[in-house]
Amino acid sequence: MEKKPHFIRREFPPREVSSVSLALLLVAVLLLNALLYLYLNKFYISSGHAEMDPGLCSSGYFKLGAMKNCSPWLSCEAINREVRKLKCVGEGAVKKVFLSEWKENKVVLSQLTNSELKEDFLHGLKMLKVLQSKHVVRLLGYCEQQFTILTEYHPLGSLRGLNETLHIPKYKGMNTWHRRLMLAIDYVSVIQYLHSSPLGTLVMCDSNDLDKVLSQYLLTSDFHILVNDLDALPLVNRSAGRLVKCGHRELRGEFVAPEQRWPYGEEVPFEDDLMPPYDEKTDIWKIPDVSNFFLGHVEGSDIVRLHLFDIHAACKKKDPAERPSAQEVLDTYRKVLTLLIREAAMPGTREML
Repeated sequence: MEKKPHFIRREFPPREVSSVSLALLLVAVLLLNALLYLYLNKFYISSGHAEMDPGLCSSGYFKLGAMKNCSPWLSCEAINREVRKLKCVGEGAVKKVFLSEWKENKVVLSQLTNSELKEDFLHGLKMLKVLQSKHVVRLLGYCEQQFTILTEYHPLGSLRGLNETLHIPKYKGMNTWHRRLMLAIDYVSVIQYLHSSPLGTLVMCDSNDLDKVLSQYLLTSDFHILVNDLDALPLVNRSAGRLVKCGHRELRGEFVAPEQRWPYGEEVPFEDDLMPPYDEKTDIWKIPDVSNFFLGHVEGSDIVRLHLFDIHAACKKKDPAERPSAQEVLDTYRKVLTLLIREAAMPGTREML
């Protein structure tokens, strides 16, 4: 009987399969890293100095809404003639704020309410004029004689309403650890900008508690942060021996830095003249508390906190000189964002390699 031929199925050696798989995996990792680099470079990688928004105009000019060309800051005459108040939307110790309209654009008109604080008002105006950048609310015009400032309107308001905004159905998709960490990065970017501003090292003094800090910043419609209130920005100049004090009253509580608290105990009554001055490291002390608010309690936020533990512990050093700079904090935040995005995009990659 004739034997039937046997067909033997040839199999590739396991080593060849694993080599091909490894090569494909490495290509995927490299591609992911390239995309990740481009993504982060677009939004956050920068020199750490004044990061200019392409939409910004040169000093003394602004562009708003659908405007194609830059226009000069509005003068007293133009503000009085072209700006129409709609309603009062806020009032603080220094000024009253009105939602207003200019050429079919919503704008914000701020007016001095307490003549005794006009120096604070004018200081805030000076800061707005000099510090225009991607980190600062856009100045549209002003009138020193009438103590009036006109700025861009942001409908989401101050950061005090962040959690409420993130519960609105339209914005629920933004309520992730990723987006919240990006807001914290924005916040530290503002602090870093103020510490290396064109004027020198500026300290954010309107920051004696979390609520006060949040009220100084605006949330834009594309979920970025702008500093809005610059009335209390004293200058540190170490070479000239100039330090600062945030106000003339005693500061209490764990939110303010240790060096901002009265150092001589309860038995010695507070005297402003005896209170030692301090530097910009007071801003660094507050970063962990503000970032903790940003991170909230969404899925993944505890993992972010774990990665930020060391830098936050350094921010809370009692000796200001031992705290990191704002740039060092910012660099760490960006590294953590990069790491966590990579791990979220390709879970288990490390084990496979």
